[in-house]
Amino acid sequence: MSRLTMRHLRIVLAITDGGSLVAAAHTLCMTQPAITKALQETEALLQIELFSRTNRGVVPTPAGQALAAHARLITAQIGHAAEEIHDLRDGMGGRIAVGTLLSASADLLPRAIAMLRRDRPKLVVTIVEGTNDRLLPDLRLGKLDMVVGRLPEYHELQGLHQEVLLTDVSCVIVRPGHPLVGRDPLRLADLAGWDWILPRLETTLRRHIDQAFRDEGVEPPPHAVESVSQLTNRSLVMDADYLGILPWQLAHREARAGHLVILPLLLRPTIGPVGISTRAECRLSSAAEMLIAAMRDFARQAEPSPLLAGITERATAAGPRRPGPDSVAMSGMPGGAARDREGWRRDYQMT
Repeated sequence: MSRLTMRHLRIVLAITDGGSLVAAAHTLCMTQPAITKALQETEALLQIELFSRTNRGVVPTPAGQALAAHARLITAQIGHAAEEIHDLRDGMGGRIAVGTLLSASADLLPRAIAMLRRDRPKLVVTIVEGTNDRLLPDLRLGKLDMVVGRLPEYHELQGLHQEVLLTDVSCVIVRPGHPLVGRDPLRLADLAGWDWILPRLETTLRRHIDQAFRDEGVEPPPHAVESVSQLTNRSLVMDADYLGILPWQLAHREARAGHLVILPLLLRPTIGPVGISTRAECRLSSAAEMLIAAMRDFARQAEPSPLLAGITERATAAGPRRPGPDSVAMSGMPGGAARDREGWRRDYQMT
Protein backbone atom coordinates (compact mmCIF):
# COMPACT_ATOMS: atom_id res chain seq x y z
CA MET A 1 0.00 0.00 0.00
CA SER A 2 2.88 2.40 0.75
CA ARG A 3 3.97 2.21 -2.91
CA LEU A 4 0.57 3.33 -4.18
CA THR A 5 0.93 6.64 -6.03
CA MET A 6 -1.33 9.37 -7.41
CA ARG A 7 -0.74 7.87 -10.85
CA HIS A 8 -2.35 4.62 -9.69
CA LEU A 9 -5.31 6.49 -8.22
CA ARG A 10 -5.87 8.57 -11.37
CA ILE A 11 -5.84 5.43 -13.51
CA VAL A 12 -8.38 3.70 -11.23
CA LEU A 13 -10.63 6.78 -11.44
CA ALA A 14 -10.32 6.99 -15.22
CA ILE A 15 -11.24 3.31 -15.63
CA THR A 16 -14.16 3.65 -13.19
CA ASP A 17 -15.54 6.74 -14.91
CA GLY A 18 -14.91 5.55 -18.46
CA GLY A 19 -16.11 1.99 -17.99
CA SER A 20 -13.33 0.55 -20.13
CA LEU A 21 -9.56 0.51 -20.50
CA VAL A 22 -9.88 2.14 -23.93
CA ALA A 23 -11.82 5.08 -22.50
CA ALA A 24 -9.32 5.45 -19.65
CA ALA A 25 -6.43 5.45 -22.12
CA HIS A 26 -8.12 8.19 -24.14
CA THR A 27 -8.82 10.29 -21.04
CA LEU A 28 -5.25 10.07 -19.74
CA CYS A 29 -3.58 10.26 -23.18
CA MET A 30 -1.95 6.87 -22.63
CA THR A 31 -1.88 3.66 -24.63
CA GLN A 32 -4.20 0.81 -23.67
CA PRO A 33 -1.27 -1.53 -22.91
CA ALA A 34 0.13 1.10 -20.52
CA ILE A 35 -3.25 1.33 -18.76
CA THR A 36 -3.45 -2.45 -18.52
CA LYS A 37 0.05 -2.67 -17.07
CA ALA A 38 -0.66 0.09 -14.52
CA LEU A 39 -3.89 -1.61 -13.44
CA GLN A 40 -2.13 -4.94 -13.00
CA GLU A 41 0.54 -3.19 -10.94
CA THR A 42 -2.11 -1.55 -8.74
CA GLU A 43 -3.92 -4.85 -8.17
CA ALA A 44 -0.61 -6.53 -7.33
CA LEU A 45 0.22 -3.85 -4.78
CA LEU A 46 -3.18 -4.23 -3.11
CA GLN A 47 -3.39 -7.99 -3.66
CA ILE A 48 -7.03 -7.78 -4.75
CA GLU A 49 -8.99 -7.55 -8.01
CA LEU A 50 -10.29 -4.04 -8.66
CA PHE A 51 -12.31 -4.54 -11.86
CA SER A 52 -14.36 -7.32 -13.45
CA ARG A 53 -14.57 -7.73 -17.22
CA THR A 54 -18.00 -7.76 -18.89
CA ASN A 55 -19.27 -7.75 -22.48
CA ARG A 56 -19.57 -3.96 -22.27
CA GLY A 57 -16.22 -3.22 -20.66
CA VAL A 58 -15.17 -3.35 -17.02
CA VAL A 59 -17.01 -2.65 -13.77
CA PRO A 60 -15.37 -1.99 -10.39
CA THR A 61 -15.49 -4.72 -7.77
CA PRO A 62 -16.40 -3.70 -4.19
CA ALA A 63 -12.69 -3.13 -3.60
CA GLY A 64 -12.50 -1.05 -6.77
CA GLN A 65 -15.48 1.04 -5.69
CA ALA A 66 -13.90 1.66 -2.28
CA LEU A 67 -10.56 2.66 -3.78
CA ALA A 68 -12.23 4.95 -6.34
CA ALA A 69 -14.21 6.72 -3.59
CA HIS A 70 -11.04 7.37 -1.58
CA ALA A 71 -9.19 8.40 -4.74
CA ARG A 72 -11.79 11.07 -5.46
CA LEU A 73 -11.42 12.55 -1.99
CA ILE A 74 -7.63 12.44 -2.16
CA THR A 75 -7.43 14.12 -5.57
CA ALA A 76 -9.99 16.73 -4.50
CA GLN A 77 -8.06 17.49 -1.31
CA ILE A 78 -4.79 17.84 -3.22
CA GLY A 79 -6.53 20.29 -5.54
CA HIS A 80 -7.90 22.21 -2.56
CA ALA A 81 -4.43 22.30 -0.99
CA ALA A 82 -2.89 23.79 -4.13
CA GLU A 83 -5.66 26.39 -4.34
CA GLU A 84 -5.29 27.34 -0.68
CA ILE A 85 -1.52 27.75 -0.96
CA HIS A 86 -2.05 30.02 -3.96
CA ASP A 87 -4.77 31.85 -2.02
CA LEU A 88 -2.47 32.42 0.96
CA ARG A 89 0.25 33.71 -1.35
CA ASP A 90 -2.09 36.04 -3.23
CA GLY A 91 -4.60 36.94 -0.49
CA MET A 92 -7.15 38.27 -2.98
CA GLY A 93 -8.65 35.17 -4.51
CA GLY A 94 -9.43 31.57 -3.83
CA ARG A 95 -11.97 29.11 -5.16
CA ILE A 96 -15.14 27.82 -3.48
CA ALA A 97 -17.66 25.27 -4.76
CA VAL A 98 -21.04 25.66 -3.06
CA GLY A 99 -24.13 23.52 -3.40
CA THR A 100 -27.31 25.42 -2.66
CA LEU A 101 -30.95 24.65 -2.10
CA LEU A 102 -33.74 27.07 -2.89
CA SER A 103 -34.08 28.16 0.74
CA ALA A 104 -30.63 29.80 0.66
CA SER A 105 -30.22 30.81 -2.98
CA ALA A 106 -32.50 33.87 -2.92
CA ASP A 107 -30.92 36.03 -0.25
CA LEU A 108 -28.51 34.48 2.25
CA LEU A 109 -25.89 33.07 -0.11
CA PRO A 110 -25.91 35.88 -2.74
CA ARG A 111 -25.43 38.58 -0.10
CA ALA A 112 -22.57 36.68 1.52
CA ILE A 113 -20.84 36.13 -1.83
CA ALA A 114 -21.19 39.80 -2.80
CA MET A 115 -19.70 40.93 0.51
CA LEU A 116 -16.82 38.46 0.32
CA ARG A 117 -15.92 39.40 -3.25
CA ARG A 118 -15.52 43.03 -2.21
CA ASP A 119 -12.59 41.90 -0.08
CA ARG A 120 -11.44 39.17 -2.48
CA PRO A 121 -12.10 40.43 -6.02
CA LYS A 122 -10.31 37.44 -7.58
CA LEU A 123 -12.45 34.90 -5.71
CA VAL A 124 -14.03 32.28 -7.97
CA VAL A 125 -17.31 30.85 -6.65
CA THR A 126 -19.00 27.91 -8.35
CA ILE A 127 -22.69 27.53 -7.46
CA VAL A 128 -24.49 24.22 -8.01
CA GLU A 129 -28.24 24.29 -7.32
CA GLY A 130 -30.13 21.12 -6.53
CA THR A 131 -31.66 19.01 -3.78
CA ASN A 132 -29.94 17.29 -0.86
CA ASP A 133 -30.15 13.88 -2.51
CA ARG A 134 -28.03 15.20 -5.39
CA LEU A 135 -25.75 17.67 -3.59
CA LEU A 136 -24.71 15.67 -0.53
CA PRO A 137 -23.02 12.87 -2.52
CA ASP A 138 -20.92 15.52 -4.30
CA LEU A 139 -20.08 17.07 -0.92
CA ARG A 140 -18.88 13.72 0.41
CA LEU A 141 -16.78 13.17 -2.74
CA GLY A 142 -15.08 16.54 -2.32
CA LYS A 143 -16.65 18.10 -5.41
CA LEU A 144 -18.33 20.70 -3.18
CA ASP A 145 -16.88 22.57 -0.20
CA MET A 146 -20.27 23.03 1.44
CA VAL A 147 -24.01 22.76 0.89
CA VAL A 148 -26.18 25.67 2.01
CA GLY A 149 -29.93 25.38 2.50
CA ARG A 150 -32.49 23.26 4.31
CA LEU A 151 -30.52 20.79 6.41
CA PRO A 152 -30.90 17.09 5.63
CA GLU A 153 -32.80 14.56 7.70
CA TYR A 154 -31.12 12.43 10.36
CA HIS A 155 -30.47 9.42 8.13
CA GLU A 156 -28.37 11.61 5.80
CA LEU A 157 -25.99 12.99 8.45
CA GLN A 158 -23.20 10.40 8.44
CA GLY A 159 -19.83 12.04 7.86
CA LEU A 160 -21.26 15.56 7.86
CA HIS A 161 -21.01 18.56 10.17
CA GLN A 162 -23.99 20.90 10.33
CA GLU A 163 -24.45 24.46 11.48
CA VAL A 164 -27.95 25.90 11.73
CA LEU A 165 -28.22 29.54 10.66
CA LEU A 166 -31.94 30.25 10.80
CA THR A 167 -35.39 28.70 10.82
CA ASP A 168 -37.48 28.78 7.67
CA VAL A 169 -40.96 27.66 6.70
CA SER A 170 -42.52 27.00 3.31
CA CYS A 171 -45.28 29.36 2.19
CA VAL A 172 -48.24 29.02 -0.15
CA ILE A 173 -47.93 31.67 -2.85
CA VAL A 174 -50.30 32.94 -5.57
CA ARG A 175 -50.35 35.75 -8.10
CA PRO A 176 -51.68 39.20 -7.19
CA GLY A 177 -55.40 39.24 -7.95
CA HIS A 178 -55.85 35.51 -7.35
CA PRO A 179 -59.39 34.66 -6.09
CA LEU A 180 -57.93 33.46 -2.77
CA VAL A 181 -56.18 36.75 -1.99
CA GLY A 182 -57.92 38.50 0.90
CA ARG A 183 -59.99 35.51 1.99
CA ASP A 184 -60.09 35.25 5.76
CA PRO A 185 -60.10 32.87 7.47
CA LEU A 186 -58.31 30.49 5.15
CA ARG A 187 -57.63 26.81 5.84
CA LEU A 188 -55.45 24.39 3.94
CA ALA A 189 -58.48 22.14 3.52
CA ASP A 190 -60.06 24.93 1.44
CA LEU A 191 -57.22 24.69 -1.08
CA ALA A 192 -57.18 20.97 -1.86
CA GLY A 193 -59.30 21.41 -4.99
CA TRP A 194 -57.09 24.07 -6.57
CA ASP A 195 -54.30 23.47 -9.09
CA TRP A 196 -50.94 23.11 -7.33
CA ILE A 197 -47.26 23.12 -8.26
CA LEU A 198 -45.39 20.90 -5.80
CA PRO A 199 -41.94 19.34 -5.38
CA ARG A 200 -41.32 15.78 -6.54
CA LEU A 201 -42.94 12.99 -4.52
CA GLU A 202 -39.61 11.57 -3.33
CA THR A 203 -38.42 14.84 -1.73
CA THR A 204 -38.56 15.56 1.99
CA LEU A 205 -40.39 18.84 1.38
CA ARG A 206 -43.14 17.08 -0.57
CA ARG A 207 -43.62 14.60 2.27
CA HIS A 208 -43.94 17.50 4.71
CA ILE A 209 -46.47 19.31 2.50
CA ASP A 210 -48.55 16.15 2.09
CA GLN A 211 -48.46 15.70 5.86
CA ALA A 212 -49.76 19.25 6.34
CA PHE A 213 -52.85 18.34 4.29
CA ARG A 214 -53.38 15.10 6.19
CA ASP A 215 -53.08 16.93 9.49
CA GLU A 216 -56.20 18.85 8.44
CA GLY A 217 -58.02 15.67 7.49
CA VAL A 218 -57.80 16.00 3.71
CA GLU A 219 -55.79 14.17 1.07
CA PRO A 220 -52.99 16.04 -0.71
CA PRO A 221 -53.70 17.35 -4.24
CA PRO A 222 -53.69 14.22 -6.45
CA HIS A 223 -52.90 15.86 -9.80
CA ALA A 224 -50.29 18.49 -8.95
CA VAL A 225 -47.66 19.64 -11.41
CA GLU A 226 -44.37 18.28 -10.03
CA SER A 227 -41.52 20.66 -10.76
CA VAL A 228 -38.32 22.02 -9.25
CA SER A 229 -37.81 24.54 -12.07
CA GLN A 230 -38.31 27.93 -10.47
CA LEU A 231 -38.68 29.72 -13.81
CA THR A 232 -41.46 27.34 -14.89
CA ASN A 233 -43.14 27.44 -11.48
CA ARG A 234 -43.08 31.22 -11.35
CA SER A 235 -44.59 31.52 -14.82
CA LEU A 236 -47.41 29.09 -13.96
CA VAL A 237 -48.23 30.98 -10.77
CA MET A 238 -48.02 34.41 -12.41
CA ASP A 239 -50.00 33.52 -15.54
CA ALA A 240 -52.74 31.31 -14.07
CA ASP A 241 -54.45 30.44 -10.81
CA TYR A 242 -51.91 27.85 -9.70
CA LEU A 243 -50.83 27.66 -6.06
CA GLY A 244 -47.12 27.24 -5.45
CA ILE A 245 -44.71 26.63 -2.59
CA LEU A 246 -41.67 28.75 -1.76
CA PRO A 247 -39.36 29.08 1.25
CA TRP A 248 -40.25 32.14 3.33
CA GLN A 249 -37.00 34.00 2.54
CA LEU A 250 -37.65 33.79 -1.20
CA ALA A 251 -41.42 34.28 -0.96
CA HIS A 252 -40.94 37.39 1.18
CA ARG A 253 -38.57 38.87 -1.40
CA GLU A 254 -41.06 38.27 -4.23
CA ALA A 255 -44.01 39.57 -2.20
CA ARG A 256 -42.11 42.71 -1.19
CA ALA A 257 -41.53 43.43 -4.89
CA GLY A 258 -45.25 42.96 -5.60
CA HIS A 259 -44.75 39.89 -7.78
CA LEU A 260 -46.49 37.34 -5.55
CA VAL A 261 -48.84 37.14 -2.57
CA ILE A 262 -48.22 34.92 0.46
CA LEU A 263 -51.39 33.27 1.75
CA PRO A 264 -51.82 33.38 5.57
CA LEU A 265 -51.34 29.66 6.17
CA LEU A 266 -48.83 27.90 8.41
CA LEU A 267 -47.58 24.61 6.96
CA ARG A 268 -46.26 23.39 10.30
CA PRO A 269 -44.54 20.22 9.01
CA THR A 270 -42.39 22.36 6.69
CA ILE A 271 -40.78 24.31 9.53
CA GLY A 272 -37.11 23.43 9.54
CA PRO A 273 -33.54 24.61 9.97
CA VAL A 274 -31.57 26.27 7.18
CA GLY A 275 -27.82 26.07 7.48
CA ILE A 276 -24.50 24.77 6.24
CA SER A 277 -23.37 21.18 5.71
CA THR A 278 -19.65 20.42 5.42
CA ARG A 279 -17.57 17.25 5.58
CA ALA A 280 -16.94 16.42 9.21
CA GLU A 281 -13.20 15.73 8.92
CA CYS A 282 -12.37 18.32 6.26
CA ARG A 283 -10.35 21.50 6.76
CA LEU A 284 -11.96 24.40 4.92
CA SER A 285 -9.96 27.01 3.04
CA SER A 286 -9.72 30.54 4.41
CA ALA A 287 -12.05 31.75 1.64
CA ALA A 288 -14.67 29.13 2.56
CA GLU A 289 -14.39 30.06 6.25
CA MET A 290 -14.91 33.73 5.37
CA LEU A 291 -17.99 32.87 3.30
CA ILE A 292 -19.47 30.95 6.22
CA ALA A 293 -18.75 33.87 8.57
CA ALA A 294 -20.54 36.24 6.18
CA MET A 295 -23.59 33.94 6.03
CA ARG A 296 -23.68 33.83 9.84
CA ASP A 297 -23.79 37.63 9.94
CA PHE A 298 -26.59 37.89 7.39
CA ALA A 299 -28.57 35.10 9.08
CA ARG A 300 -28.61 37.12 12.30
CA GLN A 301 -30.10 40.03 10.36
CA ALA A 302 -32.68 37.95 8.46
CA GLU A 303 -36.30 38.99 8.91
CA PRO A 304 -38.25 36.07 10.43
CA SER A 305 -41.54 34.95 8.95
CA PRO A 306 -44.60 36.33 10.78
CA LEU A 307 -46.09 32.86 10.27
CA LEU A 308 -43.60 31.67 12.91
CA ALA A 309 -44.26 34.48 15.40
CA GLY A 310 -46.06 32.42 18.04
CA ILE A 311 -43.72 29.47 17.63
CA THR A 312 -40.50 31.49 17.90
CA GLU A 313 -41.82 33.18 21.03
CA ARG A 314 -42.19 29.74 22.66
CA ALA A 315 -38.71 28.74 21.52
CA THR A 316 -37.18 31.93 22.95
CA ALA A 317 -38.98 31.40 26.25
CA ALA A 318 -37.52 27.90 26.46
CA GLY A 319 -34.06 29.44 26.87
CA PRO A 320 -30.69 27.93 26.01
CA ARG A 321 -30.10 24.20 26.24
CA ARG A 322 -26.97 22.36 27.20
CA PRO A 323 -25.38 21.22 23.92
CA GLY A 324 -25.62 17.47 23.44
CA PRO A 325 -23.49 15.16 21.31
CA ASP A 326 -25.28 16.35 18.16
CA SER A 327 -25.25 20.03 19.14
CA VAL A 328 -25.06 22.68 16.46
CA ALA A 329 -24.61 26.44 16.58
CA MET A 330 -28.00 28.09 16.19
CA SER A 331 -26.64 31.53 15.29
CA GLY A 332 -29.77 32.67 13.51
CA MET A 333 -32.17 31.33 16.09
CA PRO A 334 -34.01 33.24 18.83
CA GLY A 335 -31.58 34.07 21.60
CA GLY A 336 -28.60 32.96 19.48
CA ALA A 337 -27.99 30.02 21.85
CA ALA A 338 -26.57 26.65 20.93
CA ARG A 339 -29.27 23.98 20.87
CA ASP A 340 -29.07 20.26 20.31
CA ARG A 341 -31.14 18.86 17.44
CA GLU A 342 -33.72 17.18 19.69
CA GLY A 343 -34.05 20.39 21.69
CA TRP A 344 -34.64 22.34 18.50
CA ARG A 345 -37.42 19.99 17.48
CA ARG A 346 -39.06 20.18 20.92
CA ASP A 347 -38.92 23.97 21.03
CA TYR A 348 -40.48 24.23 17.58
CA GLN A 349 -43.05 21.50 18.28
CA MET A 350 -41.60 19.25 15.55
CA THR A 351 -42.88 16.06 17.17
